[in-house]
Amino acid sequence: MDKRHAVDAYLSPGTVAVIPELRTQFNRRFNEQAYLRLLALLEERCGAGIGFRVAETPVFLPLTLLEEMAAAGAALTRSLLGDADYLAAARAAIPPGFRVAGETSHPNFLTADFSLIRTQAGELAPRLVEIQAFPSVYGYQAELCSGYRDAFGLDGRLGTFLSGLDEQKYWDLLKKTVVGGHDPENVVLAEVDPLHQKTRPDFEVTARRLGIVVADIRRLEPVGNRLHYRDSAGRLVPIRRIYNRAIADELMERGVVLSFDLTRAWDVEWAGHPNWYFLISKFSIPWLSRPGARHPAVPPAVFLDDFLAGGGRAVLEDAGVPLPAGTAPGTVYDELLLKPLFSFAGKGILFEPTQAQLEAIPATEQAGFLLQQRMRFEPTIETPYGLTQAEMRILYLWPDDGGLTPALSLVRLGRGRMMGVNHNRDQQWVGATAAFFPERNLCA
Repeated sequence: MDKRHAVDAYLSPGTVAVIPELRTQFNRRFNEQAYLRLLALLEERCGAGIGFRVAETPVFLPLTLLEEMAAAGAALTRSLLGDADYLAAARAAIPPGFRVAGETSHPNFLTADFSLIRTQAGELAPRLVEIQAFPSVYGYQAELCSGYRDAFGLDGRLGTFLSGLDEQKYWDLLKKTVVGGHDPENVVLAEVDPLHQKTRPDFEVTARRLGIVVADIRRLEPVGNRLHYRDSAGRLVPIRRIYNRAIADELMERGVVLSFDLTRAWDVEWAGHPNWYFLISKFSIPWLSRPGARHPAVPPAVFLDDFLAGGGRAVLEDAGVPLPAGTAPGTVYDELLLKPLFSFAGKGILFEPTQAQLEAIPATEQAGFLLQQRMRFEPTIETPYGLTQAEMRILYLWPDDGGLTPALSLVRLGRGRMMGVNHNRDQQWVGATAAFFPERNLCA
């Protein structure tokens, strides 16, 4: 099959599936040298070593599938923002010391993760795994898409950016969202120990492309009502806007002590206000799956305390989740996942929890966990090592004075229970990857 025919062999609009023609073509033409070229290109373009596994292959998906997931994530977000009761409950759940002044009217960044599952009717359908108002690897992911295209000679008519964006418009929108109207010199990407984070390649790309500075959030210096950083010459530079990449979960876990009071009303703007990390997070999933209001893409979920001492068990059963009849300590909930609300990168997730494990969580901490129906990822990506699962993430950008825009997708491939790149290190044809789709004008 020639390249033009393969690209034009697009599935009909509305079909939820991968594109087998492009998959077969890529697998047949794959060679290890091209993959090594991809890794070299990434290090060269990012200016840093890649500390997580990059998959040997991109995925090829219909644009309709990506748009379906993007629309679902946007609709769920807007429903949360319009729910005053939800927002009040979410704010009350922000841990002490992490409720920051100057909360913005909407998040600047949003990610929505989806699995593909097989329905009872035998069809493939997307289901929400997680939604989070926190930045992802926006800079690195754009370079990864470009790297796949260049290393493997992919057809230039295969698209990657969403909402009609091209590469230049994508970077312009990212800059508008991160920098706002400020001089880039006065904008910092703030993270804990950024030189030793696995996401450093993203930091380096973003800083170079946007002209901003990467700074350790522990080294920011308060003077009066403003925060500052020191440049390479030791000069104290005022910060007008912070691109916040410091994950609250890590700050708490490491016991990080900042040089400034995070909750104080500083004369600074936040690109990605810290409160949104909590306001749109796993905390939202039980609300999004409430009886009578659940979006079809959201699997049923309840808070742990409600499951153990309230009506949560009945809510799950009414939603069709099969649960064992008994509640003896050894009872296994093989259709449920236990998730801590504010962890990141899959930390703390427990498959098939037992009643004893649930009850072992202190009553004062149970509200910080949810139980969610387990979504069994359908393996759809054909590789030399067998069918592989894909988790798809939609990356949204929302400038201060703009609209919520699905901008790019990110994909993780895996063959185990967990899909994060940290959980698929010792396998091949798994890890972080990118999605390509045939442009619609090729399919007329």
